[in-house]
Order: sequence, then C-alpha cells, then structure tokens
Amino acid sequence: MNKFVPFEKLSKKKQRELNAKNRNTWGEVKPVSRWEDNAKVYKRHPKHKNRDAA
Repeated sequence: MNKFVPFEKLSKKKQRELNAKNRNTWGEVKPVSRWEDNAKVYKRHPKHKNRDAA
C-alpha cells in the first residue's frame, strides 16, 4: 500500500504529472457566451450589404 504524501511535499515532476492527469478539456463545448440578438436594438450594419452592386 502506498503512503499518503501531501501534494506540497511531492516533487515538482510528480506535481506536474498529477496536475496534467487531473486537467480536462472542454471537448466540443465552446466556452463563449452565446445569446440571441435583441430584435428591438438598432442595427448599424445595412441589412443587404451589396444590394446596389447586383
């Protein structure tokens, strides 16, 4: 049976290994706030960008 060693007393190498093992990725989730545009807000950009060119 392994003895319990506090994290602070582990070597830097072992601490890095444990930290890397415990770290997770976001996977397919994008950590960006998402919201719908408010329909009542004034929009500065034209609705049809190249309407006159066609």
